[in-house]
Amino acid sequence: MNARHLPDIAAQDADLDLPLDWVGMHGIAQPLLLDGQRIAARADAGVSLDDSSARGIHMSRLYLALQALEGEELSIPLLRRVLASFLESHQGLSSSASLRLQGETLLQRPALVSALSGWKAYPFEVLAHQDRWGFHVELWVQLAYSSTCPCSAALARQLVQQAFTEDFAAEIPLEREQILAWLGSDRGMLATPHSQRSTASLQARLGDVDGIPLGRLVDLAEQALGTPVQTAVKRADEQAFALANGQNLMFCEDAARRLGAVLREQEWLAGFRLRVVHAESLHAHDAVAEYAWRYR
Repeated sequence: MNARHLPDIAAQDADLDLPLDWVGMHGIAQPLLLDGQRIAARADAGVSLDDSSARGIHMSRLYLALQALEGEELSIPLLRRVLASFLESHQGLSSSASLRLQGETLLQRPALVSALSGWKAYPFEVLAHQDRWGFHVELWVQLAYSSTCPCSAALARQLVQQAFTEDFAAEIPLEREQILAWLGSDRGMLATPHSQRSTASLQARLGDVDGIPLGRLVDLAEQALGTPVQTAVKRADEQAFALANGQNLMFCEDAARRLGAVLREQEWLAGFRLRVVHAESLHAHDAVAEYAWRYR
């Protein structure tokens, strides 16, 4: 049978006269190029169905339009072209289009002191949307860091002070070697503050930028926090990490404020929303803080 005679059920009139906000596909396997890296991603692609009499959209046209993402570095101009293709292939049917890309990128991170380095995985999403109000792109990324509780640190210091007073109550004056030996003993670290692996989720609305600044956003966040989790380490790196934790004591509120302050300074961000989660080692629940700027 000739292809032009094959039935097209989607072209038939709808049973109910009702426009739809979004129709499309979720979870499409989609290769991407991001920062020169080939990424196995998933795509959600769709358009509005404004023509209330139309039975459906042309999903195969959306699927084929995604092929433009395969051989070109992911960028805002590329996303704009893909969404324009969505709408051009649905003239008379749709007035808005969206594309969500989800994946995981690997960034190489150096150790704190030694020459070692390793790879860290960062889950991310890119959401592009085109409608009557214009075109915009949002970038979401999640990263892990260490957080040491300031309250726990203060309580641990107090116990060490008490132990020092008990051990040297009658010895005046004290010799430097005595103090150093005591500090290097178990008594000198009688109590330790609790810390936990924590996560920061950043959702940024991109402004004056052409590329997808995933690595740039991660760098800003990790520098602001000061305690990103490490990859390959030697003992010197582990010691430097302990020092970084001691110099960056953070409640979840502190972490959220650090991130919020540095992101507000970035002119290429039109707005953002962030969420930090400290997976408490003291409690069986998490401590969470959120902040939004020009993003409601």
